[in-house]
Amino acid sequence: MPAPQPGVSTAKRGIQWRGTLGNTHLVLLLSSLALLASFALHLTQGAVSISLTDTVAALVQLTPINVPVDVSHSDQVVVTQIRLPRACLGALAGAALAMSGAVLQGMFRNPLADPGLIGVSTGSALAAASMIVFGGSVLTASPSWLMPFVLPSAAFGGGLLTTLLVYRISTSGGHTEVATLLLAGVALNAMAAAGIGLLVFASDDTQLRDLNFWMLGSLARASWDKLLPVTPLLLVPIPLLALFARPLNALLLGEADATHLGYEVERIKRHLVTLAALATGASVALTGVIGFVGLVVPHLIRLLAGPNHVSLLPASALLGASLLLLADLAARTLVLPAELPIGIVTSCIGGPFFVWLLLRRRAQGTSPSC
Repeated sequence: MPAPQPGVSTAKRGIQWRGTLGNTHLVLLLSSLALLASFALHLTQGAVSISLTDTVAALVQLTPINVPVDVSHSDQVVVTQIRLPRACLGALAGAALAMSGAVLQGMFRNPLADPGLIGVSTGSALAAASMIVFGGSVLTASPSWLMPFVLPSAAFGGGLLTTLLVYRISTSGGHTEVATLLLAGVALNAMAAAGIGLLVFASDDTQLRDLNFWMLGSLARASWDKLLPVTPLLLVPIPLLALFARPLNALLLGEADATHLGYEVERIKRHLVTLAALATGASVALTGVIGFVGLVVPHLIRLLAGPNHVSLLPASALLGASLLLLADLAARTLVLPAELPIGIVTSCIGGPFFVWLLLRRRAQGTSPSC
């Protein structure tokens, strides 16, 4: 049977497709422009400011095209070897986290679901931290080509396991309890944080510095050598998750209605959980724990263009990439010559937004569920 369309009446479930075709296209256009602007700012601004003309010339010099603008060697290195891999990582991680948040919110039918809030990010970080502390002795005999994939794989496994636990705990009889979902996330976050604390206690100085990176989040260690092996783990889930837009629309009506519409609900949920865990785990493996991106961005898009996942998912990816790039720019420039952990910046944004969201829903007399 055909997938549910935005115009279908869903008053029985309390869902309103508020976005129109016009503002949907406008939101996608503005999100795309925001990504271009934030990417340009990220490449040009920092401890050393480089003009947009020199930045573009430095990027073009990576191609066979000849440009008349002469760029200094230092500016070329700063743009192509330091800022460009960092910007690519920030855009990919932001898109992955925001889209994972949108997918989890649609699957749980709860706009407060978030990879960090329900423990997925912390579970990924715990698995990655375990690999940092114990992986040296376990993987000494592994081939060298396998090493770049070990940490992302561990983070993916931790995120997947945490997502499955949260889903099993909060779901009963095909219905997901919002309160149970959030409490399960709090409990799993606490247990994962305790596990990371034990690893901190057992780690040496080098491992301790790495663990601090995971707990606070940063793009400072971005490089082409670290980014390229993990890029497929970030690139693959993003377009695949976008393919589930219409099934997610159907899930907003309820699992029973989605089944009547011809969707295999359990298979769809398994695919969504796996892809969201892969995207979150790969992001955490490279950037550490960065909270609130998956909560703030989808909700902003939902307020502007409605809950239709056909537009919500790509717009979330674009705006999530922009938000993380701007947060990293703030982390690099606010306390020069030092650098703030990016997780602090996103928490300063997401924490007040989360409180505002709860107060807004209380004022409207609605519960935090779709």
